[in-house]
Amino acid sequence: MCCSGFLKIMMFIFNGAIFLAGVAILAVGVWVKVDSGSLLGVLDNIKDAPVELGQLANVAYLLIGVGGVLLIMGFLGCCGAMKESRCMLMLFFIIILIIFIAEVAGCVVVLVFQPLAKEVLEDLSEKVVATIKKDYGKDESLTSLWNGTMEQFKCCGYRNYTDFNGSPFQEISTNPMYPSTCCSKTTTCPTAAAETSNVTGCFTMLLNLIEDNAVIIGAVGLGIAALEIAAMVVSMVLYQQIGNK
Repeated sequence: MCCSGFLKIMMFIFNGAIFLAGVAILAVGVWVKVDSGSLLGVLDNIKDAPVELGQLANVAYLLIGVGGVLLIMGFLGCCGAMKESRCMLMLFFIIILIIFIAEVAGCVVVLVFQPLAKEVLEDLSEKVVATIKKDYGKDESLTSLWNGTMEQFKCCGYRNYTDFNGSPFQEISTNPMYPSTCCSKTTTCPTAAAETSNVTGCFTMLLNLIEDNAVIIGAVGLGIAALEIAAMVVSMVLYQQIGNK
């Protein structure tokens, strides 16, 4: 009886932690999606873009899904322990196991992609710049997407301001002009001001975004995995004890 009470307390502790972890994973997933959405949206417009970029976007959806399910599972685990329901405890164990496997798969995708990120993004450079020179200032959706990306991340072009040379955006003025984000101190952005400002390209910002998020996702994933393993063990021990009554 004493052992059973102790196991229930442990289930409440672990499931409370899982519930909070679900909130954390959900928040990280939303953050990854919101932070990377505009930049990945830009890359989605590039023909023959590597499939690894799509996998990176899928990690955000995976985190959101796992976080949402963990919220429900934390509640389900507490109910199963409180009501001593073998059915709920077994359901809890199975779903937590599935989530654990999904998290491992997500971490593998992130860890595999991170070392390749710089190489993949550098390979895209010519295609991205060619798209800018061809469509920026002419294609409204592409132009709006680039403007939003550059505003959000305080960057200019893919590499730098020269990516806009010869683009339709420059054809509407007699003197070569650049997007306002390419100049740090003026609202209009002629060549001299763009050269002086030397604003960082969005390539660097995207690379930093991928590397920073990979570290955060890995750290959160390891902590959640440890909680899930402990919760699965306790749930099965409690399941066995309830069956022996």
